Amino acid sequence: MKPTVFVDTDIILDLLTKREPFYLHAARLFSKVESQKVTACVSSLIFANLFYILRKETSAASAVDILKKLRRLVTILPVDDKIIAHALDSGFNDFEDAIQYHTALSKRIPFLLTRNVRDYRKPVITVCTAEDFLATVPLP
Repeated sequence: MKPTVFVDTDIILDLLTKREPFYLHAARLFSKVESQKVTACVSSLIFANLFYILRKETSAASAVDILKKLRRLVTILPVDDKIIAHALDSGFNDFEDAIQYHTALSKRIPFLLTRNVRDYRKPVITVCTAEDFLATVPLP
């Protein structure tokens, strides 16, 4: 059974903008996603965040093209009223992280991949970096 992961914005940005030294791990992760060895999920919020960042670095048209390619690789999960309520009550310092965490939790996704592991205190699901996930989870 292939693992399902929730991928946070920072790891996707590492891939799309080739941020070093994190690019290699993000690229390896998405190589596994492309070859259908890992299922990657994201929240709908991530697309808004990515568009905002990418259009500043490229252009709006280029950002849309990039997001269309990404959309073919990932499963987009909705952010609904219940997730927002949980995020607001969660006590996270970063509200975006709270939304991401509760989106993953609502779908019982066992792994949340991020570079901001310390922002997720006492998680119920495994929160780790892409590097740690690739090193510890056996993949075909």
